Amino acid sequence: MRTHKVSNAAEEASADGDEAAVGAEDLRRRPMQVGIPEKESSLKGLELAVRETFFPDNPLRPFKDQSRSRRLLLGLDYIFPPFQWTRTYKLSYLKDDIIAGLTIGSLCIPQDIGYSKLAGLPPVYGLYTSFVPPLIYALLGVSREIAIGPVAVVSILVGTLASHELPLPDAATNKCDTSSLKYINDACSHYRESYLALVFTATFFAGVFQAALGLFRLGFIIDFLSHAAIIGFMGGAAITIALQQLKGLLGISTASFTRKTDIVSVLRSVFGNVDEWNLQTALIGLFFLGFLLLCKYIGKKNKKLFWVPAIAPLTSVIISTLFVTITHVDKHGVAIVGPIDGKINPSSVGQFVFHGETLKKAVLIGFEAGLIALTEGVAIGRTFASLKNYHIDGNKEMIAFGTMNIVGSCTSCYVATGSFSRSAVNHSAASKTPVSNVVMSMMVLIVLLAATRLFHNTPNCILASIIINAVLSLIDVHAAITVFKVDKLDYITLMGAFLGVLFISVEIGLLIAVSLSVAKILLQVTRPHTAVLGRIPETNIYRNVEQYPDSTRIPGILIIRIDSAIYFSNSNYIRERILRWLDDEGDQMKNENCLPFQFLIIEMSPVTNIDTTGILSLEDLHKALQKRKIQLAFANPGTKVIHKLNDAGFVREVGTDWFFLTVGEAVEVCSRHMTFGV
Repeated sequence: MRTHKVSNAAEEASADGDEAAVGAEDLRRRPMQVGIPEKESSLKGLELAVRETFFPDNPLRPFKDQSRSRRLLLGLDYIFPPFQWTRTYKLSYLKDDIIAGLTIGSLCIPQDIGYSKLAGLPPVYGLYTSFVPPLIYALLGVSREIAIGPVAVVSILVGTLASHELPLPDAATNKCDTSSLKYINDACSHYRESYLALVFTATFFAGVFQAALGLFRLGFIIDFLSHAAIIGFMGGAAITIALQQLKGLLGISTASFTRKTDIVSVLRSVFGNVDEWNLQTALIGLFFLGFLLLCKYIGKKNKKLFWVPAIAPLTSVIISTLFVTITHVDKHGVAIVGPIDGKINPSSVGQFVFHGETLKKAVLIGFEAGLIALTEGVAIGRTFASLKNYHIDGNKEMIAFGTMNIVGSCTSCYVATGSFSRSAVNHSAASKTPVSNVVMSMMVLIVLLAATRLFHNTPNCILASIIINAVLSLIDVHAAITVFKVDKLDYITLMGAFLGVLFISVEIGLLIAVSLSVAKILLQVTRPHTAVLGRIPETNIYRNVEQYPDSTRIPGILIIRIDSAIYFSNSNYIRERILRWLDDEGDQMKNENCLPFQFLIIEMSPVTNIDTTGILSLEDLHKALQKRKIQLAFANPGTKVIHKLNDAGFVREVGTDWFFLTVGEAVEVCSRHMTFGV
């Protein structure tokens, strides 16, 4: 009996051990439940959403745990960056900044005279725009390399929009040129005053728009203009600007030349006025254009000779002006700049118009010009900041750009922004701080006060050559080829903007650029990517079967990954696409004599959010699958998603047992519930 008891005890002990082993095995095989963390309060959730939308860079972080005096100092550093960089400023920096400032000054002066003509303004207004705005930016801006002033694309945009919104009256006649001071008649003089008033008012609103975006932390709005759209717009605008310079390069009069910017009208105007072509003008212009291109080539080949292309425009102006003065070719049809009213910037506040149709037109022009100026300026600042390994606060830059244009509009300036060509020269000249902008501004001031009369005999064809040379760098063929190789939709956006500018107008090209950029976003949101997943051989990893052809599908189980948040805009498409995957993959399984689908697993890792319409769509999908006798399962839904699904009762409807941490666990459980011979 005793032995028997021992045996029984041993058997019981053995049985207990087997049960424990089985229990441990079940524990190991039992999948972990998807966690549903404690839900945050609605107020805290709203606070987080606002912070991540408008303050992703957490600008108040440096102020945390600081004394009152330290916070005041940090506040001054933020509003006025010179308070920060002057504390570490060295004498050696001053030498570099002066050299850089003089270099970009020699480049900007002839460019400014030419760019003001693009904007339909007398040459002196280009110089005004390189005097005041750079000083304001040096006080408020962050970028150390950006060079401020008028630029070609913004100039032609302002000129095109202003002339379109304010048509030339018949009484002024075609000889009325807003970029000239020559008296034609009283109607022309009145038109010039109205034109100036429109441009200054538009510049004011451009500054208000830019500053408002920065103050209200809405800088992400400019991101709606994609890189591809900017490449296309800039390329089209560059060709448009270059073609328009054929007027000055060939000596065609303003009265005969078209005011339209599309390539067909410009070429028709060029070849329709062959009788006005002037041989001397063309020879002078082409000679100096070749000289400028040669200097640019030398600068590209040898980076140490960056100053060669920088001083080439001013050198061209000096030599050509001396040539005209000595030879008097202006008496033989070579058009010259003429008198420039040299004085410091006069106030233009009295010319603002805040009523009637002019106000509406100014707001429209200001918005469009401000958007392009801001996009170009911030992009340039970020480009050079990345090369020097420092950070630029985009919203702070927008406030700086807006403030300088508001102040500029009050001092006879039109829309200013960062110039890529001058900024590149500033960078190559080893500029250390915005002091280089101050030096450039002082150089322009000296010209305004003492040297404008020296430009009287400068031939217009030289300005045309300088502009053509400057805008050619805006045509980025290499970038366009890269976009074509990488993303065809981006390339369509690029070409749409390019052709819109080239064949219709600059403003329509801008509209096309923005529209196609937004359309691409909408397309990607409304038609998100989905993929069928398979198991990578000898692993428990599941990936896209198209990307990994060696991955294997699991018989009886379809695994789908949704690569997007699920919103009202795409929920119906996602539901229909999943059902279509079921039909397509099901037909393939039948052809291969495999088990029909009994389970559908949705990989939710990429699904960052879901709204009520998305939940209703999943409920409809669940009902449709129930009719097909297919069990729905989910893998790794995120915190926001699982909260919303749980609050809507969808987790309870499907069953908590069908929510898994990983696809592998979901497949394991589904395999155990598989019914064979169906």
